[in-house]
Amino acid sequence: MTRLALLFTVLLTMGAAPADRMEGTWIGEFQHNRWHQVTESLWVTIRASADGERHGFSTQLPLKDLDGMAIAPGNSGKADVTFTMRREAGEFVFTGQFVDETGSGSFTFTTDDAYVRSMGRLGYANLTLSQVFTLAIHDVTIPFVEELGKLGYAGLPYDDLVAMRIHDVSPAFIRSLQAAGYRDIPKDDLMAMRIHGVTPEFIAEMAKAGFSDLSIDQLTAMRIHGVTPEFVAEMAKAGFPKLTVDNLVSARIHGVTVAYIDEFSRAGYRSLTMDQLQAMRIHGVSPAFVRDLEALGYKRPDVDRLVALRIHGVSTEFIGGLADLGYRDVSLDRLVELRIHGVSERFIREVKEAGYTPTLQQLIDMRIHGVDGVLLKTVRN
Repeated sequence: MTRLALLFTVLLTMGAAPADRMEGTWIGEFQHNRWHQVTESLWVTIRASADGERHGFSTQLPLKDLDGMAIAPGNSGKADVTFTMRREAGEFVFTGQFVDETGSGSFTFTTDDAYVRSMGRLGYANLTLSQVFTLAIHDVTIPFVEELGKLGYAGLPYDDLVAMRIHDVSPAFIRSLQAAGYRDIPKDDLMAMRIHGVTPEFIAEMAKAGFSDLSIDQLTAMRIHGVTPEFVAEMAKAGFPKLTVDNLVSARIHGVTVAYIDEFSRAGYRSLTMDQLQAMRIHGVSPAFVRDLEALGYKRPDVDRLVALRIHGVSTEFIGGLADLGYRDVSLDRLVELRIHGVSERFIREVKEAGYTPTLQQLIDMRIHGVDGVLLKTVRN
């Protein structure tokens, strides 16, 4: 065989070599679901196996990206389909059948050799078929990876690269944060900011509300717990114009709202501190609880006593039960003491059934020393 013939044979063999391929199944629908209102996209669940790994993805595929898709929202009846989705990392070919707005079938994914070589040059050599498939699903493009590198995020671990794409941590997003003064942000913080909606617009709004030069942790905490410029303004109007970020976040965590503050103000509790409001909220001191106490004769107890009552389980039912047993007009401090030592209505009844009518202090002493109704009956007999 001549050298020319040998070269020709080698080229033919190289051209005929099968590319890396993966096969799997898909289910898709146009109709609404719990998470998305699908109109211009096909909501698809894809399942496949490769490299000993099982893959499952649910995602929206824009109809404009599906070449050959002849079915549209509102479809009625049965129809066979074949359509293709081209991504930089490779090509998906879907076949199957639609019944009305729901379709299913099988697919084949073929990797793009040029993409694999380019990713190798960018530091992602020896990608497995499963990894290229995942990169294709999430449309991780070469320009995306290159731009991240220029912005200081070259050589990210594969999982982080995919996560950045999933959470839409785009080069444009990073540049917008840099323009707002936030540079060299760790990748995990970038993803947290994107997930929780920390945008340059939010940063600017909080600056207008009086909070500038905030840390990334502060910004993220504010977004997570719903500290908005509107909330800041509401709290200022309610008498708290100089709250710190930690105060505001804590207020949101514990449910200290303007409505809660207003209710207590109408009940006569004005000029409460944020610490008092949070303690009351944490331990379930509600305006209704205060009203119930006042109906029993306890007029406007102070905040510390209200919190102590709730901590130790002094309920209006407990107070009423004591009254039924002959113990009326018990002080709030004594009520707390009774609950601390476990003096319950049942314990008092057992003592009385044994033939004794002790004072509240005697009841407390009996609990402290382990004297109960059974022992009293034994002694009496």
